[in-house]
Amino acid sequence: MEICEGQGWRLVLDPSRLPYTALIGGEGWASELTGAELLALHQATARLTAQHRAIADSLMAEEAVDIELELPIGDPRADGGGSLWLGLRGDRQGWSLQLVLTPEPGSRGIEGGWSAAASAAFAAALERLRPAESSGLDQDC
Repeated sequence: MEICEGQGWRLVLDPSRLPYTALIGGEGWASELTGAELLALHQATARLTAQHRAIADSLMAEEAVDIELELPIGDPRADGGGSLWLGLRGDRQGWSLQLVLTPEPGSRGIEGGWSAAASAAFAAALERLRPAESSGLDQDC
């Protein structure tokens, strides 16, 4: 089991706890994720933070930006699938993240977010994840 945490965020990976091999959390909330859900969160966070980096220098000091991305989870043709929506809101200095997991039929949904102070650290922890054969993603904290 790998535990990464800081002020206002938490990421725990435990490949032995199938199907929910990860736990994510923010200030006052936490939820378990499957490997596919964690992979979608990893991909969405990487894409949004890269987009923010690409435009941050062109933003004026008082200008804010909202960037959103929704990714499918699973195979919608086979099991109806679900989706993960991630939003990044901020300015040239910093940003916060908001998450909405719309479940596949018969599963749970999640809504949560991380403050501007916690979002960068949580995104950095997700960035260190690497593909693993059985659980979707693995990491060393």
